[in-house]
Amino acid sequence: MRLLSIADLFVLPSAQESFGLAALEAMACEVPVVASRVGGLPEVIEHGVSGFLHPPEALDEMAESGVMLLTDPVRHRAVAQAACARARNDFCAEKIVPMYEECYQSVVGS
Repeated sequence: MRLLSIADLFVLPSAQESFGLAALEAMACEVPVVASRVGGLPEVIEHGVSGFLHPPEALDEMAESGVMLLTDPVRHRAVAQAACARARNDFCAEKIVPMYEECYQSVVGS
């Protein structure tokens, strides 16, 4: 996390992704994320608000989003703050752990 927290941008051009934990970790460190719109990444990243999502083959679009963030400090800061807030508020242990417990309980109880 120490190295991630000093990054200016996190690019995740995955062809496949299950959940996007790496993106979430970057977001929690206030690092804006530019990623592929695959797997669970759209559940983690709000396009244009807490990061940017593009089709996996749209590398030029990903590069454009990255350059825009790196050359616009005001937008970079806004996205970084929104990303951190999303990670910490929507994916915090207080919200996620009860969801896992409920899921496990439903499986064990059946």
